[in-house]
Amino acid sequence: MALTTTSHAVLGLLSVQPWTTYELAKQVQRSLKWFWPRAERKLYDEPKNLVADGFATARSEKTGKRPRTVYDITSTGREELARWLGEEPGPRQGDFEAMVKIFFGDAGSLEQLRRTLDSIEAEATEKVRALAEMAGAPPVFPERAHISALCLQMYLDQELAVLRWTRWAREQVDSWSDTQDPGDWDAEAVLAGIAEQLRPTTAGSGSALRSAP
Repeated sequence: MALTTTSHAVLGLLSVQPWTTYELAKQVQRSLKWFWPRAERKLYDEPKNLVADGFATARSEKTGKRPRTVYDITSTGREELARWLGEEPGPRQGDFEAMVKIFFGDAGSLEQLRRTLDSIEAEATEKVRALAEMAGAPPVFPERAHISALCLQMYLDQELAVLRWTRWAREQVDSWSDTQDPGDWDAEAVLAGIAEQLRPTTAGSGSALRSAP
């Protein structure tokens, strides 16, 4: 079977320690869902596939009277994970249904557009709260705290950017006559401002890139 990114993500979790599928699901909720939510959909099949291909092992245990299956990575699995980490990653992707609705907002009402912006803001606010809770809690794996810190900073920057944009967008939309007529709102000036932010200040670099954290 050809391994997918989800296969390698599960191998990555198993490289940390052995897990049951229930425990893997909890870890996916805590970590992978932020950047690879599709892992959840295949979580209960993927460990079995990895076992079948020799990348993981499965052993039966009992917790009280309840049986459970614990999965662990094999040496072949660790070699495959290391090989995959050396590959060029694919392009960044992200499904964002609310932005599809924003993009076609001129087919609806201002109220619908505002509700979509409210939904985006509420989701980003909740994600920031969840990230604050995670960052403030003792690390589950202290030996991996440096990796967690790198990832958490990126998630936080991303959600704060969404919040800033949402609040800016709402201010702009509030000045529009309707979704097909922005009134005196100057879209060309906004586009010119975006172009100015991206204009190179030196050969091969742009102001927006130079000022990025």
